[in-house]
Amino acid sequence: MSLPTDSSPPPIAEPPPAPRRSWLRRRVVDPLLDLLKAGLSPEQLALTVGLGVAFGLVPTFGITTVVSAATALRLRLNVAAMQLVAHLMSAFQLALLIPFLRAGATIMGQGDRVAGLTIKGLRQLISHEGWGAVGQLLWRAQVGALLLWAVAAVPLVTVLYFLFRAVFRHIKAQQTPPELPVA
Repeated sequence: MSLPTDSSPPPIAEPPPAPRRSWLRRRVVDPLLDLLKAGLSPEQLALTVGLGVAFGLVPTFGITTVVSAATALRLRLNVAAMQLVAHLMSAFQLALLIPFLRAGATIMGQGDRVAGLTIKGLRQLISHEGWGAVGQLLWRAQVGALLLWAVAAVPLVTVLYFLFRAVFRHIKAQQTPPELPVA
């Protein structure tokens, strides 16, 4: 007597769902890692990130996109990655704007007029000296802030370049399978 056999294959267990990834992982880390997989060298990606951070901190609104895109195109870096990094710095740019402007006014010889400037003080400045005085004060503060940013950007990009170059080299080495020796 033969036993009846079940010819249907055993049920395949469903793999567990992938854990939810954070916004930072999905929107920042994974795109940068994809660029490494797509052939962008760790050096190019490190320079892209370093310059993106510096351009994201420029103390002037409205020029981040244009300057970072033009630089990325000129240096043949990834424009999208530089834009991503630069625009992620927006909160820091906003937080550093007033300190940059105050320091800029100080180095341009207007520090005494900016140190305690409030809305009330600004209104008094407008009523006593007119809008031209406010424009000149802000212009000098802006020029000084841009000078400070330019001086600070060089060491910032240098440090970030070497830091991220090491990180991206390490990640690339982990992703690349070891080559088998040829007999």
